[in-house]
Amino acid sequence: MNKQIVTLKRITKSYYIKEEEFPILKGIDLNIEKGEFVALMGPSGSGKSTLLNIIGALDQPTDGEYVIKDQVVSDLSKDELADIRNKYIGFIFQNFNLIPTISAFENVVLPSFYAHNRNVQKATELLELVGLKDRMDNKPNELSGGQRQRVAIARALINDPEFILADEPTGNLDSKTGKEIMDLILTLHKKQGKTILMVTHDPRLAILTDRVIYLKDGLVTKEKSV
Repeated sequence: MNKQIVTLKRITKSYYIKEEEFPILKGIDLNIEKGEFVALMGPSGSGKSTLLNIIGALDQPTDGEYVIKDQVVSDLSKDELADIRNKYIGFIFQNFNLIPTISAFENVVLPSFYAHNRNVQKATELLELVGLKDRMDNKPNELSGGQRQRVAIARALINDPEFILADEPTGNLDSKTGKEIMDLILTLHKKQGKTILMVTHDPRLAILTDRVIYLKDGLVTKEKSV
């Protein structure tokens, strides 16, 4: 049985402005195993966001190979990338990325529509899991930052993804609420066995993971088991 969830080989990414090349990622090799919790750290401009977009099937590399499970992702069309996201990946964003005009429940259940598996019961159970049983009908502007992030976590889980990408999940929260959200993410990892890649600037969060990957100038400079 293949333990690898994510495999990246020689991944590069460049942008071009008036035929001038601006390399962002310069040859990334990275493996993430099933059930692993990995932190990705690095200064601004190191390529973290670009790498996260590629791993999340939101963007394609310029060169190299990306495999999630046994599916080669690096040469897929936009529609095929959308299918990969719906099938394998759950997203937790720093800015929550909730739709403001619909309820918490509707935000959570929506990704299951795209996966052609509308799951009302599971959406209800997930909102209960994250402690929002009584706030399901509230719209995002009627919820606190921590509550909105809990909705985002429930939404990330609705299609039972193999892999969760968390981009600075506590970055917009106060320290107390941030700890509560981090505790919830750790529960997903330890009790549900979810595979998680988390981008963070905070070393206090990174030490709670299994492994830390350091990125600088578009290259992996160091890896450290925690």
